[in-house]
Amino acid sequence: MSQKKNTNGKKSAGSSSAAGSRKPSTSSVALRKLMVNIGNFLKTDNARKLAGFTCWLLAAFLLIAFTSFIVNSWGSDFSYVQDIGLMNILTDSDVSTHNWLGRLGSYLSHLFFYRLFGLASLLLVGLLFLTGRKLLYNLHYYPLGKLYRNGFILMFLCATLLGFLFSPAYFTFPFGGWLGTYTANWLSSFMGLPGTFIFLLFCVILVLIFMFNLALDFSGFRFKMPNADDISDMGTKAKNKISKALPKTNNNTTQETPATDEETGPFERGQQIQLDFEQKLAARVNKRKKEATSDPNELLIETVPPDRAETSIEQEDANAEPVSEEFDPTLELSKYQKPGIDLMDKYGRDLHPVEMLAVSREELERNKEQIVETLANYNIEITSIVATPGPTVTLYEIVPAPGVRISRIRNLEDDIALSLAALGIRIIAPMPGKGTIGIEVPNQNKETVSLRSLIASDKFQQTKMVLPIALGKTISDENFIADLSKMPHLLLAGSTGQGKSVCLNSILISLLYKKHPAELKFVMIDPKKVELSLYNVIEKHFLAKLPGSDEPIITDTQKVINTLNALCIEMDERYNLLKKAYVRNIAEYNRKFKQRKLNPEKGHRFLPYIVLVIDEFADLIMTAGKEVEMPLARLAQLSRAVGIHLVIATQRPTVNIITGTIKANFPVRVAFRVTAKVDSRTILDQGGANQLIGSGDMLLSISGEIIRLQGAFVDTHEVERIAEFIGEQQGYSEAFLLPEYRDDEEDITATGANMEFDDMFDEAAYVVVQHQQGSTSLIQRRLKLGYNRAGRIMDQLEAAGIVGPNAGSKAREVFISDLYELDQLLQTLQADKKKQL
Repeated sequence: MSQKKNTNGKKSAGSSSAAGSRKPSTSSVALRKLMVNIGNFLKTDNARKLAGFTCWLLAAFLLIAFTSFIVNSWGSDFSYVQDIGLMNILTDSDVSTHNWLGRLGSYLSHLFFYRLFGLASLLLVGLLFLTGRKLLYNLHYYPLGKLYRNGFILMFLCATLLGFLFSPAYFTFPFGGWLGTYTANWLSSFMGLPGTFIFLLFCVILVLIFMFNLALDFSGFRFKMPNADDISDMGTKAKNKISKALPKTNNNTTQETPATDEETGPFERGQQIQLDFEQKLAARVNKRKKEATSDPNELLIETVPPDRAETSIEQEDANAEPVSEEFDPTLELSKYQKPGIDLMDKYGRDLHPVEMLAVSREELERNKEQIVETLANYNIEITSIVATPGPTVTLYEIVPAPGVRISRIRNLEDDIALSLAALGIRIIAPMPGKGTIGIEVPNQNKETVSLRSLIASDKFQQTKMVLPIALGKTISDENFIADLSKMPHLLLAGSTGQGKSVCLNSILISLLYKKHPAELKFVMIDPKKVELSLYNVIEKHFLAKLPGSDEPIITDTQKVINTLNALCIEMDERYNLLKKAYVRNIAEYNRKFKQRKLNPEKGHRFLPYIVLVIDEFADLIMTAGKEVEMPLARLAQLSRAVGIHLVIATQRPTVNIITGTIKANFPVRVAFRVTAKVDSRTILDQGGANQLIGSGDMLLSISGEIIRLQGAFVDTHEVERIAEFIGEQQGYSEAFLLPEYRDDEEDITATGANMEFDDMFDEAAYVVVQHQQGSTSLIQRRLKLGYNRAGRIMDQLEAAGIVGPNAGSKAREVFISDLYELDQLLQTLQADKKKQL
């Protein structure tokens, strides 16, 4: 009786599988393989460079042919064409032409100059040259489709305009070609000579505006991105305007005095705003010239939050001069290039797209039969079984017969594993959103999922996610790309050697491939001191650290505590900025800042996303405990809206490490293989992680759903190559500085004698005393310093007794009344410093 049931079960399984998948023909497989190989070759760097050299060769060929046609062969070659026809020039070997490139050059010249665009055909040479340059240097700032579309439209309009201006009735040379002349004649008969000229001129100017992103104003045209000469001219003009506008004194110096709204009218305030803008522009130009001659790697970081600003945003916007162009935060590192896909190695299907199939058809059929037979031995009938192969495991979805309890199938997990002789069988009963029961069976030959394949995929390249991270592939062999900004935090846990560090590198590399240094910063904490050390070279591009810290990768426990508290201060400062800007999140704030609706003079600045990465969280909890847990929990609760996100990894997923406070604020968690079921419940609130097979096999808990993934693999030398590629490019003058954090145990009332002063301390003291205004923004503007450094100097001035404590939005009180008294104080501080040494 059982034998009949087995036979029926086998037949039903076999028929369903045969109906679900038919074997493709040999010719279709060969054709598909050929197309895949061709597509993969066209995506390689060699194919791109070969296409670029080909475009340059064609451009040079056409340039020589066209030049020869214009110089000496257009008249004689035209007579040949009139006598024997255009096609006979190519086929008749007895024909002799005067073109430098022979019959082919004469044919192409006659085709483009006489038949098509005339003298405007020279634009085709420029299009081919730009195409070759884009392909050879892998440039991304202009798409080829847009270039050729606008280029051919411009070529057609120029040909028509030339055909209109140089009619064949008066000129024998084909200035506009047949196409341009015919179109010009039709337009002349349709709208007359004046109308045709105005229309064509307008169309040409319009195409040029869209093609080169020209901006119109009342003084003419200007490019969106001025070059160095233009900046220098702007600085010269600003200096001339300043010399005319500033009142002259006896010593030929100007002194800035604060003025209130009651003292100045609206017109004077408008002039003062314009004057301040021109002063800053001239100073910024001089500063950049000095940096270009001294050290090209030092760049100016500008954020100007003044303490004495009390006007509202609406008043700022009303008084400020409107600017047509949006602010671009990437201009400071405009030559930065994102890493290329060729920096990563190929694995698995990248090397063999068709042959490297993880699961054979024989293995699928054998496992189906084993599952059906095992269930039949326990009198459990199924109506269908469908297999979905993945890179590591294959999902077999079965539909039980009516009346079969799900619990009976769930209890047979060990028996199915025994019959298949497989490790890590996992039964999902029932499948979420489906009327089936899933049985995940590991494949005999696991496939390596390369991070290169995920980053090169269209899903990653064309994504609109803010912080896309490539985690791996699902069991249905689909690329899984997630947005870290939507998570908003991620917890990685699992036993040692199961893929946590590789997954961490995959997350970091994904963000490095997608973001510009101005848009993203990392705070890296590595208690083991070796896992994240490869990223030291990108310190001046992507890393953030505490002021005065020597190591960009934080390894000391005390520095970790200070860094977490500094991030809390940064979070609070960002919330204050969002409050002033009347927005609710960082995306709205940055959009408003780019549109120049927020004034940097009032403390506003562009806010990059910050990702905190902790490699071994268990070690920090064991050594610091609550000192680490409390600021981390505060960040996890509040930091999403201001663009601070956390990625934490630990190899001890116990309740002592993943506490309730941490777990409640990390809704997205990744579990790698663990040894005990209780550890799986600690991470995922359910079992399953103890049944994984390791080597990147993971379970992702997101939005209440468990997704099984095979993690993307990236090797250490690939990470090293990518980091070195970024580190060799020009970066900022220093890493992104977090706010300075002072421990409660520190003596904040220390005198200037036992403090380490900044190099610009004396200059800042003179500026504050001279203007009798204790403002951080004043120091920042006058000395061209960053906001964080200017704030530290202001704290040192307070400790030295020069200025008073912080008074909120108002300027600090200045205790020193004149420069002579300041000189005496500075000499005293220097003498005390020498005595201590």
